[in-house]
Amino acid sequence: MTLDYDDLLNSIMKSLDRIKQVDVNDIPNIDLYMDQLLPFMEENLKKSVRHPGVDKILTKTMINNYAKNDLLPPPVKKKYSKDHIILLIFIYYYKNMLSINDIKTLLGPVYEKFGKDDEDINLKDIYRTIYDEQGYIIDHLKSDIKEKYAVAQKSFENAKGEDKEKLQMFNFISLLSYDVFMKMLLVETILDHVAEITDNSSENKKKKK
Repeated sequence: MTLDYDDLLNSIMKSLDRIKQVDVNDIPNIDLYMDQLLPFMEENLKKSVRHPGVDKILTKTMINNYAKNDLLPPPVKKKYSKDHIILLIFIYYYKNMLSINDIKTLLGPVYEKFGKDDEDINLKDIYRTIYDEQGYIIDHLKSDIKEKYAVAQKSFENAKGEDKEKLQMFNFISLLSYDVFMKMLLVETILDHVAEITDNSSENKKKKK
């Protein structure tokens, strides 16, 4: 029995519509203890893991490490606020491709500048803007996947039968993987630039004192 790759592609496309970030309005407005926070994250992010119910979204140890590494402000009286949850959602998505230092470079200035509700733009506004743009991202991703799949389907024309199918699927996965790799390099290059600007700004502030 051979795998129907067209059916697989259609299944992947349908699954993309189900993988969405947590709506900011679904994040509790009350502060949560750790034993309330973990189930909330598990329930709301489970569709984004490879093996739901098996793969851990977050653990107490992870959250404590994030706080220790200054990615997350410490809880207030052992409770985590809406802003804590927003930061944890960002960290959850970033941690699979960025180092702790890179996440700190990215998130640190954002939280420092916009981590207060009385700002004209606060953390919730930033999260809501990114959430609202995910429909565009998914639509663009679907088009890109279809294009890469079509390219892969035209490759290895001289191969026959199952060999041809396997080689074409290998090519499809390689095209997707190379795309991810190049985008990761791009993100790292941008973050190096951001870190350099931040370091220079800090040095200039020290000199003025």
